[in-house]
Amino acid sequence: MVAITFLLSVIAMMLVGGYLSSAVRDGLFSDRRDQVLEETARGFASMQATLDSATATTVAETQQLVWDLMRSLRISGGADRDVMLLRNPKATAGVPIIDYTSRPGRTDLITPELREEVSSETGQFWQSIQVPPRSGSTTDPAPGMIVGSQINIPIAGSYELYIVESLENEQNTLVLVQRVLAVGGAVLVGALMIIAWFSARQVVRPVQTASAIAARLASGQLTERMTERGAHELAQLARSFNEMAMSLQEQIRQLEELSHLQRRFVSDVSHELRTPLTTIRMAAEVMYASRESFPPALARSCELLSTQLDRFEALLADLLEISRFDAGAADLDAENADVTVLLQRVIDLTEPLAESKGTQLRVEKPDEPVRADIDVRRVERILRNLISNAIEHAEGQPIDVILDGDEDAIAIVVRDYGVGMSADEAAHVFDRFWRADPARARTTGGTGLGLSISVEDANLHGGWLQAWGREGAGASFRLTLPRRAGRSFEFSPLPLAPHDRSEEDAVLERTDPAAMPRIAGGWLDMSDDSD
Repeated sequence: MVAITFLLSVIAMMLVGGYLSSAVRDGLFSDRRDQVLEETARGFASMQATLDSATATTVAETQQLVWDLMRSLRISGGADRDVMLLRNPKATAGVPIIDYTSRPGRTDLITPELREEVSSETGQFWQSIQVPPRSGSTTDPAPGMIVGSQINIPIAGSYELYIVESLENEQNTLVLVQRVLAVGGAVLVGALMIIAWFSARQVVRPVQTASAIAARLASGQLTERMTERGAHELAQLARSFNEMAMSLQEQIRQLEELSHLQRRFVSDVSHELRTPLTTIRMAAEVMYASRESFPPALARSCELLSTQLDRFEALLADLLEISRFDAGAADLDAENADVTVLLQRVIDLTEPLAESKGTQLRVEKPDEPVRADIDVRRVERILRNLISNAIEHAEGQPIDVILDGDEDAIAIVVRDYGVGMSADEAAHVFDRFWRADPARARTTGGTGLGLSISVEDANLHGGWLQAWGREGAGASFRLTLPRRAGRSFEFSPLPLAPHDRSEEDAVLERTDPAAMPRIAGGWLDMSDDSD
């Protein structure tokens, strides 16, 4: 606003100042021109009358009379006037006398056009000129006028009389007016800028207040409100803003209550189901132990009951764990542990499942220990979920499990070569209870919460759990954790995706939800140089 006001004010002042300066200049020149023409007309008439009444009969007397009249004419006009007397080049009668000029050597001020008019016609003629400074003066040339007319000198004949008038005083007056206009314009522009700044501040201050309050609302301070004062547009903005804030606060309160009720419901149901489940488990174990004495159909039912009870208990455990994450009650019990030992323990536990599926687990890990500050129970659960999922979807193909680390972080990559994932599947792989194929049987007994819990466990460590997939070419999951609890890192020690990349690959990168949301449907640069 201030800049625009400044620009427009300068343009307006230039236009107005230019117009006023031009009007003053034209007025001064017009008045001075009329005054000069009137004075020179009287001077010409007075000199002609004096010459006509003169009694000089000789050339010397006539010469002296003319010079006296010329000096008198010059003195009557002040120090700024010059006079010149030149014989008319077209005169044929009379005895010539010596020409006269009050400024010797400056007859060039008379232009040929002006002299032609004066010598040819009667009356007075004028022309604007630049009057040079006098000898010894350091001033610049000044604007002026030269007025000429014919006079008849007894004995000598026709001569041309020229009067040079300087307009330096009018020029100085114009310069003074222009200076006053410039100073006044600058002061006016400055005043307009101050007014514009003050007005803009009056308008912008409520908007800045609204911006600050909106930022505090976004940070969770839902009780912030704008001050409502008056009935103008800014007051209407304040009222609309406050109504919006109240509506948001109410909706957020309702959502928080609903979320609290949902978490409480899941937690309560999970706890309440444990008691009847314990009773059912005891009865099922008795029946399972005696199944050999039952008919084949009843024995099979006992086996199915025991298997489904195992899955039911796992589901309840996962629901309780999710409810703890939702309630913010999950704690990290970090200790400095050797991840190679932990990984080998998980491999030993999942090896029988891999053998039953005809899948080979190929492990790559450093010979020396890879130590980090981790919650052993949570990291073991993450690795068990990743490897079990890889076995389920590998379709008998080998599975690569790679462990490596650098100064800032450690990384474990679980890579299978089975069915893989599409872009749409990659977008939901970490969702709760999500399955790529709803009709696909879970032969290994998954609950649909394993990857969701694994992501929460990784985030609790301040790490990443990322996934890559390509249909028909398998999938890759990478767990990256900081070496020291509470530290941050920028790059993972291991690449997530293989190097034979294609635009059809589906990539999902999931880290801290506030820092990096889900990304699907394109390649991420996961080479060794740019992770």
